[in-house]
Amino acid sequence: MKNMKKVIILIVLFSGFAVSSFAQTSAGANAAATIVTPISISKVTDLNFGNISLNPTSPGGTVYLAPSAAGTRTPSAGVSLPSVTGTVSAAKFGVGGEGTSTFSIGIPSSITINGPSSSTMSIVPESSPASTGTLVGGALDLYVGGTITVGSSQTLGAYTGTFAVTVNYN
Repeated sequence: MKNMKKVIILIVLFSGFAVSSFAQTSAGANAAATIVTPISISKVTDLNFGNISLNPTSPGGTVYLAPSAAGTRTPSAGVSLPSVTGTVSAAKFGVGGEGTSTFSIGIPSSITINGPSSSTMSIVPESSPASTGTLVGGALDLYVGGTITVGSSQTLGAYTGTFAVTVNYN
């Protein structure tokens, strides 16, 4: 009986150790982070469609300005481009950041510019590159042009407005 008590005590003691040794386990992992050059954008050149002439008795029309360094203009319908062009340029932005990273481009779906007597014109912008870009050596030129709509009785004068372009790493 005495031996039996010792055996029971030993069984209880060993079973407690066995349970506690299997009840908990752990593993380690490393933690890391990399800080990269922030993406940036700055305006170099403004968007300017230059001088546009509305043909008499026309229903209005549009002028397309290519989103490129050349800034080629193409008129349609009842508008023409006078020989005195004025200032013509696609907007140019300098994008900077990390090495050869890719990024997304955000432009507004429409830009409203205001003129004399509360008159307005609308521009549908487009960019080059269009929706994503890739930095080359940490930099890229981004151009914004688009199509401006000139109404049939558009008020004569200068029109201005602002718009924002956003860039974000992908």
